[in-house]
Amino acid sequence: MKQKLIETVLRVVLYARVSTNNGTQDPAMQLNELRTYCEARGWRIVCEYVDHVSGSKESRPQLNRLVNDAKSRRFDVIAIWKLDRFARSLKHLVNALAEFEALGIAFVSLRDNLDLSTPAGRLMFQIVGCFAEFERSLIQERVRAGLRNARSKGVTLGRPKLTNLDAFSRTTRWRRKKMGQICSLPPVTGVKL
Repeated sequence: MKQKLIETVLRVVLYARVSTNNGTQDPAMQLNELRTYCEARGWRIVCEYVDHVSGSKESRPQLNRLVNDAKSRRFDVIAIWKLDRFARSLKHLVNALAEFEALGIAFVSLRDNLDLSTPAGRLMFQIVGCFAEFERSLIQERVRAGLRNARSKGVTLGRPKLTNLDAFSRTTRWRRKKMGQICSLPPVTGVKL
C-alpha cells in the first residue's frame, strides 16, 4: 500500500524597506530577488509589504501591518532580502523571530542565508538568541560597574529631592497660571438665565 504524500504550497509574504521616499532608492531590486527565490521554492506569494522609512524609526507602517497579519496567521513564511532591512537592532530581531516562531511562521533572510523553515536555520536562530542574551548581560554588567564607580566617587544618583518650599512654589505657580486662564475667558453673551 503506497502512502500518497500531499505537498502543501506555503503562503509567503515579502517585506522590503528602503530608507528614503525621494525616489533615489527603489525596493524593486529586493522584491525581484525575493520573488525569484520564492518561485524556485514553489511558494505562493500572498502579499508584499514595503516601507519607505529609516530603519531606526520605531514605527514602520507596513512592518506593523505584517506583524498584525502574522498574528492572524494569514501566511506561513516571511521572506526578507537582508536582516538590516527588517530589524532595528539585535534585540528587535530576536524578539520578532521568537514571536514568529511561537506563531508557527517561518522566517527567511535571503542575503544572510538564514532560513528558519529548516533545522539548520532554527539552530542559527538559537545561536543568535544566545549572543543577544550575552550582549544584554554585558550591558547590565557595565551599567552596574558604572553606578558602583559613581557611588565610590561620592556622586549622588537619582533625581534630586524636592524640598517642601520647591513643591509649594511650583504648586502656587501652577494654580496662578490656571486661575489666570479661567479669569481670562471672554464673557459669555447672548445667554438668558
